[in-house]
Amino acid sequence: MELIDTHTHIFAPEFDSDIENVIQRACNEGIIALCLPNIDLESISRLNALCSRYPKICFPMMGLHPTSIGVRYLQDLKVIRKELEKGKYKAIGEIGIDLYWDKTYQKEQIEAFEEQLRWSIEYDLPVSIHSREAFPQVLESIHKINASRLRGVFHSFGGSRDELEETLQCSRFMFGINGIVTYKKASFCDYLPLAPIDRILLETDAPYLSPVPFRGKRNEPAYLIPILRKVAEIYGLSLETVAEKTTENARRLFGIAL
Repeated sequence: MELIDTHTHIFAPEFDSDIENVIQRACNEGIIALCLPNIDLESISRLNALCSRYPKICFPMMGLHPTSIGVRYLQDLKVIRKELEKGKYKAIGEIGIDLYWDKTYQKEQIEAFEEQLRWSIEYDLPVSIHSREAFPQVLESIHKINASRLRGVFHSFGGSRDELEETLQCSRFMFGINGIVTYKKASFCDYLPLAPIDRILLETDAPYLSPVPFRGKRNEPAYLIPILRKVAEIYGLSLETVAEKTTENARRLFGIAL
């Protein structure tokens, strides 16, 4: 089986001491590509350094995370855009709106999100969207900018049935499924099959959201396997079929040719 972890932050300091082993364990599990979304200005150099070190498996995205939006967001966006102009990034991400932690910069978050959505159209790149307690605002921005011309993934999807059905209407968007799907309180498992398997991507969001049986531990790409198993169970498909379908989905969305 070949798998792609479509959202992982292994450039984070949590992996500094054993990154070679982390990548080797991922390869041992059949993971052929790792998609790495940027967070803020400070993470750019770490992201690019890792992708330069492992160019055959690490593929970078570039964006400004909603929780990184502050008073200097316009200046920060200029830096992000300069990076995008280098033409080496597979997507614009991680971008979006997060109203869970702090609503202080809600207006600025929306403005930054919509600006980066415009870049998606300009550069013909998919987006990786972070949405936490902000689904209506995220969807409103997508339709405002032009849903028919945007494409991407709703990272870490765990929304309501209504939110899933609304997202399905955005025909060029996929659902990123990670360790949350293995949790007992993951009620979205009941209606996830409303989304066809060709709209599903697998991700870890490492070092966060470790799947069962690794909850409480640092997450890593090799832990994509329990997520694969759970998705296969939900859809009533073989592991091989889910691996093949989701890997093809990732290749198609991010333009990964391996």
